[in-house]
Amino acid sequence: MARTVLSLDFRDAINLCSLSPFICLLDPLMVKAARGDPVSRPPAWMMRQAGRYMAVYRKLAEKLPSFRERSETTDLIVEISLQPREAFRPDGVIIFSDILIPLPAFGVGDHAAVLGFVGAPWTIATYIVEGGTTRTYTNIKMESGAHCIQIFDSWGGQLPPDMWEKWSKPYITEIVSIVQNKCPRTPLVLYINGNGGLLERMKGTGADVIGLDWTVDMADGRKRLGCDIGVQGNVDPAYLFSSLTAVTGNSKFKLVHYVFRVVKCAGPRGHILNLGHGVLVGTPEEAVAHFFDVTKSLKYDSSSQNQDMEESKLFV
Repeated sequence: MARTVLSLDFRDAINLCSLSPFICLLDPLMVKAARGDPVSRPPAWMMRQAGRYMAVYRKLAEKLPSFRERSETTDLIVEISLQPREAFRPDGVIIFSDILIPLPAFGVGDHAAVLGFVGAPWTIATYIVEGGTTRTYTNIKMESGAHCIQIFDSWGGQLPPDMWEKWSKPYITEIVSIVQNKCPRTPLVLYINGNGGLLERMKGTGADVIGLDWTVDMADGRKRLGCDIGVQGNVDPAYLFSSLTAVTGNSKFKLVHYVFRVVKCAGPRGHILNLGHGVLVGTPEEAVAHFFDVTKSLKYDSSSQNQDMEESKLFV
C-alpha cells in the first residue's frame, strides 16, 4: 500500500515535551480541561469512537478483512483514527492501534487532542501479555506526539478493592509517576470498567483525570473525588440508541437532558465529556453526531469558572 500520508519516519517523531512555549499556548481544548484550566465548554470524545458502528469503517473492513493489517499498517491506522474526526469533529482523536504514529500524520493541529492509550499491567496480564511492556509503550506514545494518555485498566473492576490496591494500583502509580516526571504537561486519564468501588483509590494513583463508567452517578462521583481532580464521562452508551427514532424530537430531548445533567454535575472545571464505556456495535451514526452537536451547543457561564460545582451554570 502506498504511503502517502506520513512524511516522517518513526525515529523522527516529534517529542511534545521539547516543543516551544509558543506551541504550548495552542493546547487543545481537551488538554486544557484535563489540566483544570478554564474552558468555554466541556470537550468531548468517545471511547471506541472509531470502529464497526461506522459505515465507512465497515466498507474498509470488507476491502481489507484482516484486522491485523488494519491495525498494523501505518496509513490505515491514520485513516481509521481520523474517520470519526472527519464525520463528527470530536475534541480528541484516539489512535486506532498500539503502533505509534507521529502527530503530524493526523493533521489535527491544535484543534483536537491526539490520545495515546495503554493497558494497565493487571489488564494486560489478563490477556496473557507481559505487563512490563506497558511502561515502554507509554514512553513511546508520549515521544511520538500524544497530547494525552489514557490508561485502561478494563479488568481492574473485577478485583475486590483490597486486591486491586495490591495487584494493580502500585503499577499504575509507577506509570503515572514516570510520565509526570518525563513529560509533566501530558495529562493522564485512568479508566476502569466497574470502578464504583475504586474511585478514591484511583485518585491515589496521581492520575490527572478519573474516567467514570456509566454505573456511577456523576454527582456522586464528583462528590467522592472532589473538585481538585479532573473527571471524564460518563453518558450511558445505551442512551445513544434512543436516537434510533431521531425524527421524533422526543428521543433527542432525552439525550440532550441526560448529557446536560452529566455536564452540570461534573462542574465547569476539569471535565471531559465521554461515554461511560465504548461505543456499542450497532449504535446509529446519527446518534453519535447528535451527541457531539449537543456538546458543542453547551457553554459554561464565564462567572461559573470561579464558582462551586453546585452553583455552576450552563447555557444551551
